[in-house]
Amino acid sequence: MQRSETSNPYDSPASDSPGGPPTPLTGRLILFTVLAVVGCAADLWTKYAVFSALGMPGKGQTYWIIEGYFGFQTSLNEGALFGIGQGYTSVFAAFSVVAAIGIVYWLFFRRGAEDLWLTVALGLIMGGIFGNLYDRLAIWGQAAVRDWILFQYGEHVWPNFNIADSLLVCGAGMLLVHGFLFAPPETSSGKSPSTSEAPQDTQKKPGGA
Repeated sequence: MQRSETSNPYDSPASDSPGGPPTPLTGRLILFTVLAVVGCAADLWTKYAVFSALGMPGKGQTYWIIEGYFGFQTSLNEGALFGIGQGYTSVFAAFSVVAAIGIVYWLFFRRGAEDLWLTVALGLIMGGIFGNLYDRLAIWGQAAVRDWILFQYGEHVWPNFNIADSLLVCGAGMLLVHGFLFAPPETSSGKSPSTSEAPQDTQKKPGGA
């Protein structure tokens, strides 16, 4: 059997065993899971540590890293990112679950994980989703997201946020860059126009010019 001159790494057999997951995506699944788990764990640990040290909002104090500019201050958010949509905690919790399911489907059923940049971006987003979902489901004791990172300049105070919010913003930024700068990757069902669709009648026919 003649071996093809060029090959797509994702054109290999879908799995090593019948019914198994696509082999090329195994490493991406591990990377995605590590990013999501580590990101969520970092968010929940820092929330616990800061709230334990500074107390609940209104009862604690502000711990300044740079006086008047950057520090730690506890606050509770019943809305979305940076305080948007206050009072809709249950709605945002439901949206978070739908988004998490959509991410898994996109990456590992639609094979979006063939793109490394996309895998990293959505891994960060998943970590942020679960970090804030933990709070919205009131697992820690109250249906509100715990925020603690404070930025301000004079009278201008940025809404307090947390590690989960940072992961969501970084992941969304990576998706934005991906959309503008990167072409969609070839999937396993795609064809390479330079190889698979090359003209076949390159030999001269008898009697031809």
